[in-house]
Amino acid sequence: MLPPFVATALRVLWLAVELPYLRRHRVKPARDWDRRSALLWDVANALEPFGMVLGFVGVGRMRGAGEYVGWAGVALLVLGVAVRWSAIYALGKFFTGVVLIREDHRLMRGGIYRHVRHPAYTGALVAHLGLGLSFTNWYSLAFGVVPYALAAAYRIRVEERALLAAFGDEYESYARATKRLIPKVF
Repeated sequence: MLPPFVATALRVLWLAVELPYLRRHRVKPARDWDRRSALLWDVANALEPFGMVLGFVGVGRMRGAGEYVGWAGVALLVLGVAVRWSAIYALGKFFTGVVLIREDHRLMRGGIYRHVRHPAYTGALVAHLGLGLSFTNWYSLAFGVVPYALAAAYRIRVEERALLAAFGDEYESYARATKRLIPKVF
């Protein structure tokens, strides 16, 4: 079955592009806005390979799921990474691995941020859902989605508190006008 191998290669490529970007744009925050949310994201990254290994060895295979489910997962992985990278590109220097507010920070309301407040997390969650599905394996799906969903839920709360503290009424108005992760839904 080819989809797990394609998905693994895409995940490695995703990491190979994103991790150096994060390292290159690392900033030491003047204030700890992050509240260990980056650590939770790192834990999710550490857990995901366990699901992938279980998927490769066939423990927890989805019965009756044909190869089309695996290819649909690969498509979701690609879509999610594209959404995430478009959000990262739109944020530019304001995208970092930790929650922080820079002195020259400005609230992003254009492009993809016109539709959702946290498109990088939307993209990551869709991508990890796709990665899990590509293995047509329940454990791969669980290790690919649950840790990231928990980390993203916490990080979004932390980020929104920081943005509200930094931008006040401007952020409150923006939050009322846009959804968190899914346009017009949630």
